[in-house]
Amino acid sequence: MKRYNVRRSRESTPNWSEAELLTDFTLPWETRTPPHTAFRALHDEVWLHFRFECVDEDLVLPEAPTAKERAMLSDRVELFFAADSALACYYGLEMTPRGDVLDFKAAHYRQIDRSWCCPGLEIAGNIAGSEYSVTGRIPLASLREMGVLRGHEMLTGIFRAEFFHREDGSVHNGWMPWVNPGSAKPDFHVPEAFGVMVLEGKS
Repeated sequence: MKRYNVRRSRESTPNWSEAELLTDFTLPWETRTPPHTAFRALHDEVWLHFRFECVDEDLVLPEAPTAKERAMLSDRVELFFAADSALACYYGLEMTPRGDVLDFKAAHYRQIDRSWCCPGLEIAGNIAGSEYSVTGRIPLASLREMGVLRGHEMLTGIFRAEFFHREDGSVHNGWMPWVNPGSAKPDFHVPEAFGVMVLEGKS
């Protein structure tokens, strides 16, 4: 199982150069070259800090009545956290570069409660030309209360939804996992799409 090490931050404000760089995101259900996607995370005594940096030549950011609806239709990055390997209980955070969030609680298979909101989640998005970033943090206490952070490890899915406009104006939905689940069709809601996030220096 793939592992990502979350280094302990040595400063009160995250210095992303200290973080382990993760860039091995793929487009396993397509033949096109995956656009550059970078993920970093750090932790301190209180927070899990994270940052995505993405190249995107054609941002899809449609309007919709609510933030959760906008997030469902938009280019975005995603973090899933699972309490167990069977996904009997897991949580999703789908976050766009304009700061919209679709957060949910779920059970396998795709029994999704979109009324749930992640306690203490803070995010900020930024768009600069053909690149965007999403930076955020989650209280470690929230991850423990959710039952996903046990000791210093948690089952984690790290994903990107990479959309673009076709010539006819319709939208193509592309899906980029950190861990290729090996499924015939795109699916992040399966145990095979998860790796392990390890908080260094935690007992």
